[in-house]
Amino acid sequence: MIVFLLLSTNIKAQTDSTLNVPDDLTLTIDTQSHSLKQDPKYYSLTPQQKEKRIWFVAGANVVGYSATMIALSSAWYSQYEKTKFHTFNDFPEWKQVDKVGHLYSAYIESRASMEMWRWTGIDRKKRIWIGGMSGAVYQTVIEFLDGHSAGWGWSWGDFGANILGSGAMIAQELAWDDQRIKLKFSFHKKSYSDPTLNQRSDVLFGKSIPERLLKDYNGQTYWASANLKPFFKNSNIPEWLSVAVGYGAEGMFGGTENIGKDANGNIIFNRTDIKRYRQWYLAPDIDLTKIKTNKKGLKFLFTVLSAFKFPTPSLELSNGKFKVHALHF
Repeated sequence: MIVFLLLSTNIKAQTDSTLNVPDDLTLTIDTQSHSLKQDPKYYSLTPQQKEKRIWFVAGANVVGYSATMIALSSAWYSQYEKTKFHTFNDFPEWKQVDKVGHLYSAYIESRASMEMWRWTGIDRKKRIWIGGMSGAVYQTVIEFLDGHSAGWGWSWGDFGANILGSGAMIAQELAWDDQRIKLKFSFHKKSYSDPTLNQRSDVLFGKSIPERLLKDYNGQTYWASANLKPFFKNSNIPEWLSVAVGYGAEGMFGGTENIGKDANGNIIFNRTDIKRYRQWYLAPDIDLTKIKTNKKGLKFLFTVLSAFKFPTPSLELSNGKFKVHALHF
């Protein structure tokens, strides 16, 4: 609401100061960012159209965030009692895959919000900063909820990862007016020949696909996918071709060790024989946003899908050895 009021006031002020000349026609060139202060295809928007779009985007952000909070409350917080605000250090847990997940989430939320604000036709730097900071703000609220949950706590590591994620989106947009290096996600549900490991996974990560996708760090891979053409403009490299570096980990059946205890502190699961290890990946990728199409529906679909790594062969480095995957999800 505060964002809307500020933008609405600014639009009206611009209109008053230019009399009957639309504010879209009083644009100047920002020589430092080598781009116009507004996106060309939104030049024709009237102040009234902008205001309606701002209302719509503000409402969409509120509804979307509320739905996310409800889903998280059901998946994460419903099993734990509320407590006074407290902090805890979870940085050593899960081989830091969860921290990379926070970075990715903040980046994706910031990017999605920025694209929505782009559609409103507001000033370039405003939509970058307003949209860009949204991810960090959203994630910080989640951290605040963690701080009041008996099962969690405010994590400075998570908070730092959130800031880095939003910062990665903002920095690229300010420098290039583009996301040349996109953060992406891939997931595959893990299953084991040992029934005790499947039972442990059900307890820790849930049984459904949505729960596993959120909680099972053994099946998650996070990628930094660099689109090659902008870095080699005079080459014949296809505009859609990217190279991605991925990170994941496996062998984790507990935060820091593969031991589980009941409410009385008795050990009920002990698989310290299973090695916990990091995985690094190198793989080709496709930047779907660079595929040219005049269909708005396809453009939107490609933008949404660009948050996920396209399945391709990959090269894995783990435990000091290389491994080739014919198809990596």
